[in-house]
Amino acid sequence: SRGLQPSSAQLLWILDIYGFFVAGFLITMGTLGDRIGRRRLLLIGAALFAFASVLAALADTAALLIAARALLGLAGATIAPSTMALIRNMFHDPRQRQFAIGVWIAAFSLGSAIGPLVGGVLLEFFHWGAVFWLNVPVMLLTLALGPRFLPEYRDPDAGHLDLASVLLSLAAVLLTIYGLKQLAEHGAGLASMAALLAGLAVGALFLRRQGHIAYPLLDLRLFAHAPFRAALAAYALAALAMFGVYIFMTQYLQLVLGLSPLQAGLATLPWSLCFVIGSLLSPQLAARWPAARILVVGLSAAAFGFAVLGLGQGLWWLVPATIVMGLGLAPVFTIGNEIIITSAPS
Repeated sequence: SRGLQPSSAQLLWILDIYGFFVAGFLITMGTLGDRIGRRRLLLIGAALFAFASVLAALADTAALLIAARALLGLAGATIAPSTMALIRNMFHDPRQRQFAIGVWIAAFSLGSAIGPLVGGVLLEFFHWGAVFWLNVPVMLLTLALGPRFLPEYRDPDAGHLDLASVLLSLAAVLLTIYGLKQLAEHGAGLASMAALLAGLAVGALFLRRQGHIAYPLLDLRLFAHAPFRAALAAYALAALAMFGVYIFMTQYLQLVLGLSPLQAGLATLPWSLCFVIGSLLSPQLAARWPAARILVVGLSAAAFGFAVLGLGQGLWWLVPATIVMGLGLAPVFTIGNEIIITSAPS
């Protein structure tokens, strides 16, 4: 913030715009991949992510950085649905698919573990824009290897993309997230309640439209499957818990305990590594016990970790608690993901 000197409003948008765009475009990008090809969408997203990273690294104004972060969010929304859809199509054996999902989540967790460390080193010794340069070689490697190793898949019966549904889904998600953010920061006021009510109303219109068009953006028939509903609920709870605690931890470690970015990254490393281990072990657990039991035990272990986290202060409480949380949540993400993607039609 010292380099760009953003206003307080601009600083909030720099932080929030990425998440807004990822959340807003996830449903659309998942459906778009069915129509233009999942590999093609992944490569388009990788190219856009690399371009936006360069733009962010070179930004000399807050407005340009906000625009670059928005493009990063748009590109980021293409990556998760494309890769998960490719896993669904490439691995038909349940055990192989569970292992592939475990590796996918472990890679995500490993990036979360290494990212704060590398980012901390870069922020200690280099210009703040250096953190965005890290994305470029990864995306270029994806562009180089993707066409060679990833087969293309598309749904021949996907039909056309309903633009009205795209706009409704985007508006519903953005309004709801904005309303929740305002509610958390300023309490129940006119802006927060108006945004929430508008988001819910637009969301209702979106759902109503999905039930009346031939090629919906979101197939509501999925929610008729009890395993899909249960796995989705468990996954949503785990995601809210994990990312909420992670945001708290980054603030607590640096603003309360006074750690440097590098030291804060080291403090979160045990949690991330345990999450990687838990993700890789999840297929072995699934081979021995029912998925429902794994989800219940995982969420219970994570709840115990949250309880321990609230009992004390300092690293001696935080690190053991987050280790238990990581080991508990990892199977929920891996097994929950597998249930969700196998509930969808091929």
